[in-house]
Amino acid sequence: MRKLWGRANSSNVMKTIWLLEELALPYERIDVGGAYGRTHDADYLAMNPNSMVPTLQEENGFTLWESNVILRYLAAAHAAGTPIWPEDLQARANIDRWMDWQQTTITAPGGAVFTGLVRTPAAQRDMPAIAAAVVKLGDVWSILDRHLAKHAYVAGPDFTIADIPVGVHVHRWFSFDVERPAQPNLRAWYDRLLARPAYRDHCAGPMS
Repeated sequence: MRKLWGRANSSNVMKTIWLLEELALPYERIDVGGAYGRTHDADYLAMNPNSMVPTLQEENGFTLWESNVILRYLAAAHAAGTPIWPEDLQARANIDRWMDWQQTTITAPGGAVFTGLVRTPAAQRDMPAIAAAVVKLGDVWSILDRHLAKHAYVAGPDFTIADIPVGVHVHRWFSFDVERPAQPNLRAWYDRLLARPAYRDHCAGPMS
């Protein structure tokens, strides 16, 4: 059986779980990373020399790391020609740019807020730095809010794999105990994602 190596509370692992569930693909998930360790073990490093999660391992022994690449691989293998991963190259390029936008634009301020408010004890928090990251993150999410004024989903009228990397992080944004700017289109999109069982069950739980 296909194996997914990674802890369930990792945002990058959540991405892969979400798509596997959306596509009803069988898999076994194995806890590694964080408190579970094992990512520096020789057998894991043989699959993923970065000692990060997730790692996807197919039944034939093929392994793949980098969460957004895993999404593209699974979509190409099991959903090509569907709205999730259309055949049209320009439609795919549109999906790709929003997936990369998550990594290049959301990750830094989002990670600063998440680490500061969720992973750092209250007495040790650098609140001015966290506040600055919240402002930056709010500005970033407002870009998508404006885009979603004309689109039901990130890449257009249909749910695609572009929604997955961004959607994992928007749950955190609406879960942080911070002051957020008005973002009605972003909130409406988040509510649409919450209606999807795979997202609700695997990506929208308590942060840890």
